[in-house]
Amino acid sequence: MEFSGFSQEDFEVFTIEGFDARMEGLKLKIRPKLEALGGYFTPTLSSITGEEVFSHVAKHARRTVNPPKDTWVAFSRNPRGYKMLPHFQIGLWETHLFIWYAVIYEAPQKAEIGSRFEKKLSSVYKQVPAEFVWSGDHTKPGGVRHDQLGKKGLSELLERVQTVKKAELLCGYQIDKNDVINMSSTQLIDIIEGTFNTLLPLYKLS
Repeated sequence: MEFSGFSQEDFEVFTIEGFDARMEGLKLKIRPKLEALGGYFTPTLSSITGEEVFSHVAKHARRTVNPPKDTWVAFSRNPRGYKMLPHFQIGLWETHLFIWYAVIYEAPQKAEIGSRFEKKLSSVYKQVPAEFVWSGDHTKPGGVRHDQLGKKGLSELLERVQTVKKAELLCGYQIDKNDVINMSSTQLIDIIEGTFNTLLPLYKLS
């Protein structure tokens, strides 16, 4: 399937009541588009990272009661999974599309990565554009803009990643759903590709 962009109806899937009904909506409407993005960006990310990358579309298999509030496709160098490794993600919440570089709490080398980033704090801070967003929790939709976080806030986030078991490190770009639905598939792909290239130094550092 060729990626056709996202529509208002895709975002409305997250307003469907009930676990089974929402899962059905995700499977029918959003998952095929995430699979298309996975197919498109796997060779791109393999090329820019210099290692074979595999895509993983969220199946939400552990959920049985609470319907998913977001969904995504993740990219990592492990064909069996992504949670244990630094990875990239493209996904949707009801309010926006996100493109992340992520180190989540399952990654065993999380503290070591946080330490590495802290040692290069000045260069990391300079590399990230003002409008990009940082987050310490992938289960929440928000984040703090880079220009609002500041170097001190980034240092605190990196320290937390090293000392708090559940703390995470995510950096990327978010696009409001009203902008997403008015973008062509080509425009979205260009933005995602540009974001991955901007995030590449963070991935390389980890």
